[in-house]
Amino acid sequence: MTDVNFTNRTSLLLQDKNQDRLFEAAELLFFAYRDFISDPDEILAEFDFGRAHHRVIHFISRNPGIRVADLLDILRITKQSLGRVLKQLIKSGFVFQKEGPRDRRQRLLYLTEKGAALAARLAAPQFTRIENALSEISPEGQAAFLEVLYKLINPRDRDMVKRTVFGQRLKTGES
Repeated sequence: MTDVNFTNRTSLLLQDKNQDRLFEAAELLFFAYRDFISDPDEILAEFDFGRAHHRVIHFISRNPGIRVADLLDILRITKQSLGRVLKQLIKSGFVFQKEGPRDRRQRLLYLTEKGAALAARLAAPQFTRIENALSEISPEGQAAFLEVLYKLINPRDRDMVKRTVFGQRLKTGES
């Protein structure tokens, strides 16, 4: 009979505790995401829109004049999926597109007034949820939370995300 090495047993116990912590973190992310998107989902349902519509509206709102190619890079959806979503948003009067000033093949995307109103309406409950959560933790905890979110992003994408999120707006076809 093989004697179980105490060090191996300790290692397994630590691994199990670490695994529990990882499962807890993953599950908290799942539940947080579920609730974070629940209010916008209800609003989107009024228009028969889904989460892809929300993401498109959000990134056009944050980057007026964004090129379709840049939006594809951010969203990582197929051209066909983006085309379907854009067609619905344009037809419904939430988005319009213009040709690029230097390259007529470029399609630059903008929100209409109606689109901007929807973007604000979708963001409001999410901002409230974030603001309420952050108000319950210290400034150090807030910074750590943002750092964890950032570190969850694939390292190869962090520079693009940093430019997109932290005030360095994406270049549009008009710049």
